[in-house]
Amino acid sequence: MAMLFKGLLVLGVAGACWAGANIYEQSVSSSDVSASFFTRASIDSVDQWSPGYGVASAASDVASVAATASPKAVLYSEYPSAGEIIGSLSIPAMNRILPIIEGTDADDLKRGVGHFAQTALPGEEDNCVLSGHRDTVFVGLGSLQIGDQFIVKTSAGTFTYEIKRIWIVHQDDTTVIVPADHAVLTVTTCYPFDFIGSAPDRYILSADLTSSQ
Repeated sequence: MAMLFKGLLVLGVAGACWAGANIYEQSVSSSDVSASFFTRASIDSVDQWSPGYGVASAASDVASVAATASPKAVLYSEYPSAGEIIGSLSIPAMNRILPIIEGTDADDLKRGVGHFAQTALPGEEDNCVLSGHRDTVFVGLGSLQIGDQFIVKTSAGTFTYEIKRIWIVHQDDTTVIVPADHAVLTVTTCYPFDFIGSAPDRYILSADLTSSQ
């Protein structure tokens, strides 16, 4: 399982990591889009998903989780469909508002910021993971600092997150997408920002939910 997850991580993140001469209109090679950032299509079976993201590996796992988990508020009546616009991401420090698309394949990431399928939705008490191109929607992301905010608006409300940690990992690092015991927004893109081609590293910002409306 660990090796499978690691392999998916290496292949998936590559989909959000292409660069070229033009910032907003670029051609993507087949190798860049062959496996998008953590798409569900990369998985042969839902049984291979970590139980931490709501898909248990067996019926016994489901029963165990249900018996021990604390009740949580239900913010969404149903999980969004692939390609659906689920809300917007506002970055006040960058004076930018971006659409959030359900999914992270090549077409999704051309339209806005992609939400990694099967992670928590904005506002939920777990890890909500967003990804985008470093040379389109996330141009200038490296200017953000600890304490800056992400504001996410969806059908469930307005959720304000404050950046608590910024770090860089190698492309095959598997510690980025992990369950959380509180509402977290993880924003990812490729790094270095000026690297030509599929960048070898990932730029990660982790933000905690500070208010909901």
